[in-house]
Amino acid sequence: MSSPSSTSVGTRLPTYFISHGGGPWPWIEDLMPGDFTPLRSSLQRIPREVGITPKAILAVSGHWETPEFTVQTNPAPPMLYDYGGFPDFTYEIQYPAPGSPEVAARVKELLEGAGFPVREDAERGFDHGVFAPFAVSHPDADVPILQLSIKNSYDPADHLAAGRALAPLRDEGVLIIGSGFTFHNLALFGAAGTEPSKQFDTWLTDAVVAGPVADRTPRLLRWDEAPAARLAHPAEDHLVPLFVALGAAEDEAGVLQYHEDAFMDSIASSSYRFGALPSDAAA
Repeated sequence: MSSPSSTSVGTRLPTYFISHGGGPWPWIEDLMPGDFTPLRSSLQRIPREVGITPKAILAVSGHWETPEFTVQTNPAPPMLYDYGGFPDFTYEIQYPAPGSPEVAARVKELLEGAGFPVREDAERGFDHGVFAPFAVSHPDADVPILQLSIKNSYDPADHLAAGRALAPLRDEGVLIIGSGFTFHNLALFGAAGTEPSKQFDTWLTDAVVAGPVADRTPRLLRWDEAPAARLAHPAEDHLVPLFVALGAAEDEAGVLQYHEDAFMDSIASSSYRFGALPSDAAA
């Protein structure tokens, strides 16, 4: 397949909510349980699906929490090794994607226009919720990436509203990707998490993909009433990035982009895409 072309005026990009795996997994797959091929393949498929090189990627990672939405403004973000207990070399990994102060300013403008206070952070580096999956999806690190924090209140409505405010970016060449996990209870990672992860993942996929789009937002805002919801997410830091991706494409269909029943041999896990692909829109 030919390489993706540059974005053009009038091209609307989809949004994604992806599973970012665990720790620095792309560099240590041989040390971790399970087969990472399905996750790796799903991430590698994103640039092929989009078919267009974005102006930038706006990444909303469950690993950056702040009291107010905060945007990364560093033109050359450093690395943030926000994990522990891995081999020494994983604390020397480099993913030298450039930042985008220009897009950061636009993000700030859109969020402030929706009534949100927004802070800037010129020091923060890429956390592993960004550099791990994007080293797989965009291994050449040639697409500018900037992060937007989640709010530590975890309020789904706030994150949904932020996504709505950021929707114009989709027509400006910016690919919005929420990075988290459909199951994030480290105490139950293993056989104890198999059934609750399956119950919640099944509900979540049905809510995202099936039924009228008009019913999706109210249903997802009540996510904590779902089967095994609080077993899957004792704290919803890895779930609320989904609401940003959803809000930016709220009236458009959701698609199951990746699923496996036994990630790391035990956990059900899924990723989703919202909105049509540029190639579909052009057809």
